[in-house]
Amino acid sequence: MRFTLACPIEELTTCDCSLCVQRNAVVVKIPEAALLICQGQKLLTLYEWNSRRAKHYFCRCCGIYVFHRKRAVPDHFGVNIFCLDEFDLSLLPVRATEGAS
Repeated sequence: MRFTLACPIEELTTCDCSLCVQRNAVVVKIPEAALLICQGQKLLTLYEWNSRRAKHYFCRCCGIYVFHRKRAVPDHFGVNIFCLDEFDLSLLPVRATEGAS
């Protein structure tokens, strides 16, 4: 699976919901149009829970969380920054968000 982000990355976030805590997610929020899937879209599998508004996508082969359509902002994706090649996590601030309730 390969994808690119067609927007600047200015801030990273964490979330305290049970799913994000368990997968140790650090994400960047981007507009829907900025996520460009280059190859491997068929390798994605969808996970939904609770209200089914958020759409969580994982690699069908290895199980890694890749990105999710945000529940609170459905025209944006949260992208797992650990899936970005050569991204230096220390360059940007990380803001904690509340998602448990």
